[in-house]
Amino acid sequence: MNELLVMKDITKDFSGGRALDNVSFSIFKGEIRGLIGENGAGKTTLMNILSGNYPYGTYQGEFFFSGKPCHFVSPKDGEKSGITIIHQELSLVQGMSIADNLFLGNEIGNRFFVDRKKTFEETEKILKLVGLDESPDTLVEELGAGKQQLVEIAKALSKNPELLILDEPTSSLGQEHFEKLSELMMNLKSQGKTMIIISHKLNEIMKVSDRITILRDGKIIDTIDNLDKNADERYLIKGMAGHDISELYPKKTNKVSDEIALKADHYEIESERRKGALSLKDISFVIHKGEVVGLYGLMASGRSKLVKSLFGRSNGFTARGNVEIYGKRVELKTPKEAIEAGIAYVAEDRMKTGLSLERNIRENMTLPGLEKITIRGLLDKAEEKMVARDNVEHFQIKARSYEQDVKELSGGNQQKVMLSQWFYTDPKILILDEPTKGIDVGAKYEIYNIINEYAASGGAVLLISSDMSEIFGLSDRIYVLSEGRITGELDRDEFSADKVMTYILKEDQLS
Repeated sequence: MNELLVMKDITKDFSGGRALDNVSFSIFKGEIRGLIGENGAGKTTLMNILSGNYPYGTYQGEFFFSGKPCHFVSPKDGEKSGITIIHQELSLVQGMSIADNLFLGNEIGNRFFVDRKKTFEETEKILKLVGLDESPDTLVEELGAGKQQLVEIAKALSKNPELLILDEPTSSLGQEHFEKLSELMMNLKSQGKTMIIISHKLNEIMKVSDRITILRDGKIIDTIDNLDKNADERYLIKGMAGHDISELYPKKTNKVSDEIALKADHYEIESERRKGALSLKDISFVIHKGEVVGLYGLMASGRSKLVKSLFGRSNGFTARGNVEIYGKRVELKTPKEAIEAGIAYVAEDRMKTGLSLERNIRENMTLPGLEKITIRGLLDKAEEKMVARDNVEHFQIKARSYEQDVKELSGGNQQKVMLSQWFYTDPKILILDEPTKGIDVGAKYEIYNIINEYAASGGAVLLISSDMSEIFGLSDRIYVLSEGRITGELDRDEFSADKVMTYILKEDQLS
């Protein structure tokens, strides 16, 4: 087999230390290579060098693509050579249409005008390829996070790359879209395309990769064959973490009380698209004190819409129905009222809505609970520092100090900062929307322990996750949501993928 890419002795330093240490890496033409490692291992740094995001001269070492030395000074150079990267953070223009985003900078037409008809035709072909059923003229800002991720993938494919780098391509996608993406990757491979996929979801890496490379602390630990798609998951985890994690999920220590913490009766949310119609209908469920309840559904099922509505209608949609917290009926019309009632909501997208990236850890820690450290309109700085210091220690946040900017932290540590800021509000009910999205195995385990400890202390948890194994590993009960209705309820001894999928496909609401 011919080596399409050869990277030799790549070393990259930042002010905070060495990100890559003498890394040598090669890939065959037509291969799908998995690249795994904990946050901060150097995966994205290596791919940024390969794609031209880090210019030649800012790192040591060299690499060759199709036998030619590469001295890229920008991503444009990488794309001209046939290398395209899809970043975890979206690079779409929100106010533009899908079609305009796909061909931005590569418009179809001539120097005088853009051929709109041809642009729409090509857009429809690519959207069909990634399984996205949307009109080319739909504005990106009208799409949810998962669909925007599919547009990002489609945008990369529009450039017809020879090597496609996918950096956490499914972080916002549900299982059904990963299945479509895996089919797409296999089709591209059959056409001779070469791919590198970075993901913290080991089941996805193991399903699509021919070989898997493990990075840890800026060094390659091992590369293993996975042609039979039967890699040893525990070996991969040990290679990433540097030690064995005997159980992927901590032992549950919570005791579920008979007391109901949160109850929703006939809760409904009006559609934003059709006046008088409902996007969620007749939702009824309960969460007990000390219980972790999973809410599982496909991407368009309405999971996030439901929990955002419960959190003081933070999505702005009109809702009606009965909601009770510890037996007291509440009418929560703003997030502030929800916080005062004892609800905390850890958002799905920490980069956009969860954290203030330009602020430091100390300032982020107390944002939802500023009133607790404000006296006569003045912020108690000494108290703020004490809270930050205690939380950095309690949540084991890896940082130089609590004065470090949040944007400089790894994904796992950012997630722990976001959890800590909501725990500061002393919540009775904790809503977690994709709490381990885009973070590594070690950080996931730490967050699982935090969830477990909170439930064991009597807290009630409503958990959304696109990872079915995560829902099974953490939940005491599961509600299945399908097309805006709760279609099933499962106790822990009933958990199975078959039962969940049966309820997802069920048309009638659970009686």
